[in-house]
Amino acid sequence: MIAIVRNHPVAAAVIGFVLLLVSFTTVSIVPETQQGVVARFGKPVRIINRYKEGDRFGGPGAGLAVRIPFAENIVWIDKRVRDIDMERQQVLSTDQLRLEVDAFARYRVVDPLRMYIAATSVDRVELALRPILGSQLRNELGKRPFASLLSPEREGAMENIKAGLGRVARQYGVEIVDVRIKKADLPDGTPLQSAYARMMTARRQEARSIRAEGAKRAQIIRAEADAEAAQTYAAAFGKDPQFYDFYRAMQSYQTTFLGDGQTKPAETNIILSPTNEYLKEFTGR
Repeated sequence: MIAIVRNHPVAAAVIGFVLLLVSFTTVSIVPETQQGVVARFGKPVRIINRYKEGDRFGGPGAGLAVRIPFAENIVWIDKRVRDIDMERQQVLSTDQLRLEVDAFARYRVVDPLRMYIAATSVDRVELALRPILGSQLRNELGKRPFASLLSPEREGAMENIKAGLGRVARQYGVEIVDVRIKKADLPDGTPLQSAYARMMTARRQEARSIRAEGAKRAQIIRAEADAEAAQTYAAAFGKDPQFYDFYRAMQSYQTTFLGDGQTKPAETNIILSPTNEYLKEFTGR
């Protein structure tokens, strides 16, 4: 063998290169995060490291795989959960508000053979599902008012979109894991300002209604308190008229000479006769 290499170095180099090329085209490294469809002259013949629900990554399917050189090639498909980002969509809600919605879906390829037959690659699957996601989103959100996107009803809308997208995704061997809205808002400009103006007007009307209701209840409470006080005064007057006259005179003196406790009385001199009827409580009976 050594003599052949020495006598025919070029031929030996060519043979070595061919053997190295054959070894590279025969043995492939199977990543733990990938599953592969082995195609012989474009026809799928077997699956390596296939995704199985509940299996942990790094199982026996990962490692080395042997294929027929130059006849078979491997199409790698990600086993992990992937994202489909949807372009921002405009949706018209039932209350005639135009919304700017930004959403995404998460999916996993669970049937690599069906995916290979239907779309050949993951990129084509995403290209096919992206407009379907937008269509499902517009149809579902178009049935709801804008306020429902800010309430627990939003979860129900997401489940409906997920179910609709899942029916299409199964044709590509794909399972939809989740669908979420990243942002839903009014477009900039006049619609947004109009919505803000309507919201401010509604809040002002609500505030006026609350204040009016409060003023009404305050008047009722004051009227009831005045009526109860009048009944108390009347009962006291009926039991002891002289004490009632004395009590009312003391209240009058306090208000006249000392003020009502909230405002300070003006500094005014009052000159009255000792026999004045108003001062009868000072002179005694």
